[in-house]
Amino acid sequence: MDQTNQKILEQIKGRLIVSCQALESEPLHSSYIMSRMAYAAMLGGAAGIRANTVADITEIKKAVDLPVIGIVKQDYDGSDVYISPTMKEIDALTECGVSIIAADATDSARRPRPDGKSLDEFFKEIREKYPNQLFMADCSTYEEAIHAAEIGFDLVGTTMRGYTEYTNGITLPDFELMERLSRDCKKPVVAEGGIWTPDQLKRALDSGVWTAVIGGAITRPLEITKRFVAAIER
Repeated sequence: MDQTNQKILEQIKGRLIVSCQALESEPLHSSYIMSRMAYAAMLGGAAGIRANTVADITEIKKAVDLPVIGIVKQDYDGSDVYISPTMKEIDALTECGVSIIAADATDSARRPRPDGKSLDEFFKEIREKYPNQLFMADCSTYEEAIHAAEIGFDLVGTTMRGYTEYTNGITLPDFELMERLSRDCKKPVVAEGGIWTPDQLKRALDSGVWTAVIGGAITRPLEITKRFVAAIER
């Protein structure tokens, strides 16, 4: 691994990454708003940002000097895989200069990819095209994460835990999965999904993961408000 990539990994080790995303259907959908979210997160002590779309990433990079985990969420007919699913999204992310590109690395036998390729075939192509780019695998199971590490992903994340048909209903955050992967996986593990409190963040990092990503609990006021309202309506 080259020195630049090693420096990026060291910057985020043991620290918090904040996910700044808003889909078109959400009230805060705006590249400018996401850039201010990222700036606020940086001032608060975040070590990195996770962001969706080239437009948002471009604005965020103007506002903060932090490593960015970039994704492009794109739906394709006939496939449930939507996080940076094809070479088209990978190309776009490399062009805007993200530090790390995250892509869906779930079981392609269970969740066929939109290009019809297996995960192994897809990753082989993107690694050959971009040999010096850091790639993160968004996974939903232990087996998926171990496999992603074996085929060459630089980081593995628990991002898709609870979001695949075969992991629906699992209680998040899944600390047991974090601990198993931290023990067994030979690549840095990223805890992501369902972390809502400082205590949960501390526990995740204590499990041995490299870094942790929090989104909704920090940058989605609609969801935060719903949680408070639900508490008083019980």
